[in-house]
Amino acid sequence: MTNTFQQAGDPEKTIVITGSTKRLGKEIALAVAEAGYSVIIHTSRSIPDAKNLVSQINGNGGDAKFISANFLDPREALKVFSDAFNNETSLYGLINNASIFEPGLFMETTRESWESHFSINLTTPFLISKEFARCVGEKKGRIINMLDWRALRPGKDHFAYTISKSGLAAMTEAMALALAPNITVNGLALGAILPPLDGGSGSILKQVPQGRWASIEEVTDSVLFLLSGPEYITGEIIHIDGGRHLV
Repeated sequence: MTNTFQQAGDPEKTIVITGSTKRLGKEIALAVAEAGYSVIIHTSRSIPDAKNLVSQINGNGGDAKFISANFLDPREALKVFSDAFNNETSLYGLINNASIFEPGLFMETTRESWESHFSINLTTPFLISKEFARCVGEKKGRIINMLDWRALRPGKDHFAYTISKSGLAAMTEAMALALAPNITVNGLALGAILPPLDGGSGSILKQVPQGRWASIEEVTDSVLFLLSGPEYITGEIIHIDGGRHLV
């Protein structure tokens, strides 16, 4: 990370990051903490991972704690986040990163899969974003929604996932209007960031004009820019996909 970002953070500003104990969410949490912000890490089930990440951040001089909530139960999640928000006088940022990503064509998509994707990817982010805005009130704040290039170029695969993320993209722009001028709302539409856990990367990079995977820093630097950059930027969806959405 650059010195600019390290200086931009403020321990008196708390950033809440959903789904932040594994993979990209964990890297975002580490980068936000290293930049100097206080962080609240969220996990659904990975309590040991959350505790280890909190220990790692605090051991390096940061300020972190964690909360646990199941996004498949929006009411439960809302209560957990409402309690966390109300106990934070320095609440400043919310990064909606928690997500479910499962394959499935239109005719293969079950009601259960549809409801799971919408609950985790759209309904719960809506509820906690609304609660975040209520708690921030007239103060300044930032919301970042983690999206996917597919959200802006819907296709026939990953049907439930794509439609739920398309909804989150639309919500990003609508919330930017609703919450202006105090809270900015922006999105990051990701492409080939991390190889799939199953190793099935296949021909993914053949469809990426840049011809490579993104570096983690390219994502985390973008997150930090939206947390500390100009307040005049709101309602934007920035593609970090090596040009994939253009193909």
